[in-house]
This record gives sequence, C-alpha cells and structure tokens, in this order.
Amino acid sequence: MRKLATIRQILDLRPIPGADQIELAVVDGWTVVVRVGEFKRGDPCVYFEIDSFLPLRPEFEHIRARCFKRMGEQEGLRIKTIRLRGQLSQGMALPLTSFPEIITEWDRLCNEGLKAANTTIHDVDFSELLGVQKYEPPVPTQLAGNVSGNFPGFIPKTDQERCQNYGREIFVDNEGARYEITVKLDGTSFTGYRKDEEDGVCGRNWKLKVDDDNATNSLVRMYVDSGLQAALAKLGMNYAVQGELMGPGIQKNREGFKITKLFVFDIYDIDNGCYLAPHARHEVLYQLWDLGLDRDMVDHVPVIAMEMPLEELGIESVDQLLAYAEGPSIAHAIREGLVFKRVDGGFSFKAISNKFLLKEED
Repeated sequence: MRKLATIRQILDLRPIPGADQIELAVVDGWTVVVRVGEFKRGDPCVYFEIDSFLPLRPEFEHIRARCFKRMGEQEGLRIKTIRLRGQLSQGMALPLTSFPEIITEWDRLCNEGLKAANTTIHDVDFSELLGVQKYEPPVPTQLAGNVSGNFPGFIPKTDQERCQNYGREIFVDNEGARYEITVKLDGTSFTGYRKDEEDGVCGRNWKLKVDDDNATNSLVRMYVDSGLQAALAKLGMNYAVQGELMGPGIQKNREGFKITKLFVFDIYDIDNGCYLAPHARHEVLYQLWDLGLDRDMVDHVPVIAMEMPLEELGIESVDQLLAYAEGPSIAHAIREGLVFKRVDGGFSFKAISNKFLLKEED
C-alpha cells in the first residue's frame, strides 16, 4: 500500500523567478512549492504524496480554496499535481513541528521495539494517524455492483510505487537490471481469479458477486463474456489475472474504445505467492487465448521494450525517467506513463507522465 504521509528530508531549496513568498523544495525525487523561510536544507518535513485525501483541519486550511473535494459523503482536501509560477509542485510538505502527534507515535513505536528492528521514522506511514486516505474518484454506474466481500487477502492489490520514491533502489540497488517496459493505461483496476475451483472477480478494493445481480457490471461481464472464467478453469492453475479495464464510461474513455476491453499487466501465482515474471506472464496469456479467451476483448498492455537496461536508454536519474515516460498511448497523444518490471519479476515501479497529471486528471 502507498505511504501517503511520511517523514522526509528537504534535500534542496531553489528560488522561483519572480516570486518572493514561495520557493521550490526538493523532497527525494519530488519537487514541492513551499513558503519562503518555512524550511532549511536538511530539515525534516511531513510529506503528503499526490492522491492524498486530507481531512479538514487547521494545518491544511491554507490549501482549502484550491483543494477542497468531496469523496462520497466525506469532505476533504485532494492533493494533486499542480503548476505554480511555472513550477511543478507534486504533493505537500509541512514542518514536522506542526504535527506533535507524530513524535508521540514514534516514541510509542520505539518503546515497542520497532527501532531495534532497524526501522527508522522515514519507514513509517502516518496516514492513519493523521486521517489521510487515498483519493478515489466516484465509481461509474457500470462498475457499481453487489459486493460479496473485501478484496482477497491472498492476492496483492494492483499498484506500483512511483519512481520518485525509489531513487536509490532503481539506480544503485538495481544498477544494470533489465526491464520489461509497458505503457500504463488510464482505466480501472480489474482482477479475475481461479482458486481451488472458486471463481472471483474484483475491482480495486472489493470482490464482486459473479451472478445475475451483477449482470450489468462491466468487471463481471468482462470476466464471463470474454471467456476468462472458462479459460482459467481449463488451465487448472490457481492464477489471478490483473489488468486495466477500459471502454465507454470508464475514466473518460481517453482511448475512444467502442467496446469494453481488458489489458493484462500481471498474472499472480496464488499457490506460490508471487507474480509471474514477464516472459512467463506472456506465455500464460497465450495459453489462455488457446483455451478460448477472446483476444479481441482481452489483450496485453502495450510493450515498449523487453529486457532493456536503463543504461542503454541513457537514463541515469528520476528526471530522465519522467522525461522518457512522456509520449503517446494507444490512441491518445498523452499517455499516463510507463511501468518498469525487472525481467525476473523481483522489482518494479512506475513513471507517471507529468503532462498527463497536469492536463488529464480531474
């Protein structure tokens, strides 16, 4: 799960031309506009990542005018990518001293032995403590349905960490690694699985009933009508197929599809508790097509490169990764971004297009 509220360090402060009240702070791989004099280089801060949905409280009142949003029946503040005085600002950084409850919680965790386990305050997510949630847009009618339970605990939810949070892991720990690079598509999360003769289909957070009560639900219809349910049963393996569901009424249908389509990006081996490596995933998808899965309805996400080291692309920094992420999607001039998966399946991350964040999000 994403850590939406964490303790980070102000690595650098840069002046903004023509502005005397605000400046640009560098927080790991992110740039954030802050008030002049609020921080010094090296200071700790509480960093709220983009997609955070903050509660209404005095510490956040200064962003209320531009960030107020409703999520269901809740009122709060949505943090998203913006441009201020020509500068890209992603997230929000506030002084640690504004949140004494964080220090109290850290002291409590230390007393419980967390510090002895080589965990630092930078590893802890304080989202729950501060009442921060991930912003979720309203569910379209065709995706709403009768829920049968929570998302299964034996399958990971579909999410990738952003490259801005993974600088050292990418360029030091995984130096020389080879990646499958795929286009990140802007749809809605789909998981369809078979486990010990049990069928299941899920959105991002819930498992849905596979019955007539959900006859108009696009997720359930894809699972059944595409032949995925039958193909998984014939395959005889406990696998979960995960992908991006796209089409009319889903996330503005940016690609202009006339029918609902599923683009597979992962297959999870439930028995062994791991994702299939890219080559194995492609092979299983071919098997499912041979077993009756409709290829017109279910395809693989577009592949940019296979077994590609970043060094061969001339990518040596997060900024270069973000620049490489820019480009067209299937039928749209601006794609959401790219996903990088190490070919052995052991490490992955995403680079989201800043053009997409600035121009395409609500």
